[in-house]
Amino acid sequence: MSEPIKTDVVIIGAGPIGLFAVFELGLLDMKAHLIDILDKIGGQCAELYPEKPIYDIPGVPFTSAQGLVDSLLEQIKPFGAQYHLNEMVESVERIGDPLFRVRTDQGTEFESKIVVIAAGGGSFQPKRPPIPGIEPYEGKSVFYAVRKMESFRGKRVLIVGGGDSALDWTLNLAPLASHLTLLHRRSEFRAAPDSVNKMMALVGDGKIDFVLGQVAALKGNDGQISEAIVKTNDGSTFDIACDVMLPFFGLTMKLGPVAKWGFELKNNELIPVNTENFETSVPGIFAVGDINWYPGKLKLILSGFHEVALMAQKAYRYCYPDKRLVFQYTTSSTSLQKKLGVSPPPPPQPVKV
Repeated sequence: MSEPIKTDVVIIGAGPIGLFAVFELGLLDMKAHLIDILDKIGGQCAELYPEKPIYDIPGVPFTSAQGLVDSLLEQIKPFGAQYHLNEMVESVERIGDPLFRVRTDQGTEFESKIVVIAAGGGSFQPKRPPIPGIEPYEGKSVFYAVRKMESFRGKRVLIVGGGDSALDWTLNLAPLASHLTLLHRRSEFRAAPDSVNKMMALVGDGKIDFVLGQVAALKGNDGQISEAIVKTNDGSTFDIACDVMLPFFGLTMKLGPVAKWGFELKNNELIPVNTENFETSVPGIFAVGDINWYPGKLKLILSGFHEVALMAQKAYRYCYPDKRLVFQYTTSSTSLQKKLGVSPPPPPQPVKV
């Protein structure tokens, strides 16, 4: 078993609030690792509505959700945060004071002084398609995410869905699969037009198949698919031979394993925190953004930014208990400007009269 990754802070969630936490913690010399169940940075903003307009970020009259993520990534570059994507935190265990052991479903282990939960509404869980008897195949020949593309090389792949994920993986896996079929219940897609055009070009060249219909049942033994029975819109059925099926039916939000980490919960879905530093009922573990609750809570990105700033002040005291915390402004502190890699502004020039 590999050695645990040692860091000051583990941030669970790589959405806008988790990203800004890197900034505020970095200003105070705390290094962070971020863990997210998605395969990309940006949380809900990147996965669910990248083009959604946002108008209430102070000083930014308009940006898109993806634009905000891109700006935050640029802002936190100086702090060298490390990302662990396609991983879900399964357990958080206190092993010191302060020290936590954090484990993911991929076997990655961390030791950190602080844990910050910035998981939005919880973890993204794939929606299971309504196919009778699908459970024995899950994790063996039915997969809801692509963790290693190479594992699909030379296989007969059936991708089901009509959104961006289905189209993106159709394009990415087509060169690896021995045969690839895209199945969707209608000819209209919810994906980027460019992806749809590229997919249809592959169909036109005979490199992949596109089929209309829905999977009604699966055939196979010991969790290994051999065929998917497809029902068409006119009620007829036919079989598609396949080794692997990738259903992309969207994502749903669930609190997930967080609910088992010993927190007091509000309505079984939110983590209560205090409003002084947004610490949970477990000392050293903080919750910021949409996943927390306190009287007067507003589920706004700008509220999460405020919570992160106060959280970092308390986190510093856990990480550096023997150091005095001196509050500084980025506009006037040369040490903070050095961390950010920016030059201090020139001194004001005297006004000639």
